[in-house]
Amino acid sequence: MNDQNLKVMKRYNHLIGEIDRVYHEIALKLELSDSVMMILYTICDSGVRCPLQDICKRSGLSKQTINSALRKMEAEGLIFLTSSSGKNKDVCLTEEGICLMNRTAGRVLQMENDIMAAWPKEDVEKYLELTKRFLLDLQQKAKEL
Repeated sequence: MNDQNLKVMKRYNHLIGEIDRVYHEIALKLELSDSVMMILYTICDSGVRCPLQDICKRSGLSKQTINSALRKMEAEGLIFLTSSSGKNKDVCLTEEGICLMNRTAGRVLQMENDIMAAWPKEDVEKYLELTKRFLLDLQQKAKEL
């Protein structure tokens, strides 16, 4: 790897870390753990219920972390699980869970939407295109390990 590529990857990884830190600080300000925030965020993006499989795929959290957070959320009366098909389950928000989601993850989604709405459409499309390209290339390289 040449020096320029090394500098680019350091910068890229630094930016990812800084973005993750901001989301962590948001979760702390809203008095949520990172895992509960991510679960609420994933459900919020889907409505008020979400297949457990989707939470596992889209959140980036380990199954163990998700299960632990869901047990805590269930004990607090924020969610309940329902069978959808076969072994699959849906995570459903209770009324209290919906209120919490709207006060937390809903606000984060709105902040993100406001940011993207302020960008030129071409910039948003290019950002998403390049991010997806990087993800697909990284997935391919990971298979080659």
